[in-house]
Amino acid sequence: MLRLVFHLALRQAEGFATSVLRLFGQALRVPDHTTLSRRSRNFAGRQPRMVPNGALHLVIDSTGLKLFGQGEWDEEKHGRTRRSWRKLHLAVDAGTGEIVACLLTDNAADDAGQLPALLEATEGEIASVTADGAYDGDPVYQAIAGHQPDPPPDVVIPPRAPAVPGTEDAEAQNQRDCHIRLIAEKGRMAWQKTTGYGRRSLAETTVGRYKAIIGPKLRARLLPAQQGEVAMAAEALNRMIRVAKPVSTRVA
Repeated sequence: MLRLVFHLALRQAEGFATSVLRLFGQALRVPDHTTLSRRSRNFAGRQPRMVPNGALHLVIDSTGLKLFGQGEWDEEKHGRTRRSWRKLHLAVDAGTGEIVACLLTDNAADDAGQLPALLEATEGEIASVTADGAYDGDPVYQAIAGHQPDPPPDVVIPPRAPAVPGTEDAEAQNQRDCHIRLIAEKGRMAWQKTTGYGRRSLAETTVGRYKAIIGPKLRARLLPAQQGEVAMAAEALNRMIRVAKPVSTRVA
């Protein structure tokens, strides 16, 4: 975590940790940089630890993280097919701003296709799931309903512009059909206000925090180590927001 937060190379992180322990008078040994690099892979797949405080209002989003090195230059100069970035998928608790689950995939991974894995990694009851239009579709609604059938979470995802209800019977319509009907009757802005779609901005805020504090690039070179890096970064961000979460007041 020290390496990620302070943007240190592995050798620098080793020396920094040694100096801190020496200042505190602790006779503890710090693993060398090679060991730190090798052990980082063990964190792949770990999820942030948090204690649910009631039902969760999840907001889902994804962002791109660049790979370490000169991937773009190599591809242009030598015609190599190296991937130049990965995709980070996040599930954020709208109540606390903490990252509930995270997933790092190849940049070709579909956003909606990663939702079941994010839900599976989420502990506690889910009150609602909010995401942007990239997640619109029956498979997403089915995945959410299958993950928690009772009580079923509210799904707040804007349907695509040409979407039409699956049935005209109001009593038989599902959540997506209700969204489509509400937008047709009152407009998209009224739908956003009614459903609380504004929560989705909290996911974008979390992405901004990640890139401002941790950085927009992955330092590890191999996917397992990169996944471990993302897991440690999410835990570091959660610890920060628990200690000093800003209190915002709306000014009329």
